[in-house]
Amino acid sequence: MSVATLPLATELGRALAARGWFVATAESCTAGLIAGAITDVAGSSGWFDRGFVTYSNDAKIEMLGVRPGLIATHGVVSREVALAMAHGALVHSDASIAIAVTGMAGPGGGTATKPIGLVHIAAARTGAPGLHEECRFGDIGRTAIRLATVERALALLARLGEMPDPSEAER
Repeated sequence: MSVATLPLATELGRALAARGWFVATAESCTAGLIAGAITDVAGSSGWFDRGFVTYSNDAKIEMLGVRPGLIATHGVVSREVALAMAHGALVHSDASIAIAVTGMAGPGGGTATKPIGLVHIAAARTGAPGLHEECRFGDIGRTAIRLATVERALALLARLGEMPDPSEAER
């Protein structure tokens, strides 16, 4: 992991623990690195529920309930699939908040419309709209793309965790 990852994960953990929330991850191109960054934090068992490594399309469909038609229509590296993955992580876990990533880490497989370094990150939370971020890191190398994705994913997850909880406003 990078130097910035542990402080991001630690701060995220404090925020989630304060609300009594658990997080789940759904990872494709990072293959568990986000879950690894989270569990590098001592005490993460108090706010980390589970991680799904769904590298293949079949895994996304079987483990997260992503519809095959969604993948066929938009492609696996898309906003729509990332959001479906995040929502699926919520549905298939005991978490209140989830993060999902799907992207092209390279070194091969990129196209003109979906180049190496394109990553879609989505965060979902029970009772709130999801967030999405499209990252275009460029062809900076597989490891660098994956590590940059972890940092951006943790930051997006923290942002969603800071948003007001609709159920708290009703009190």
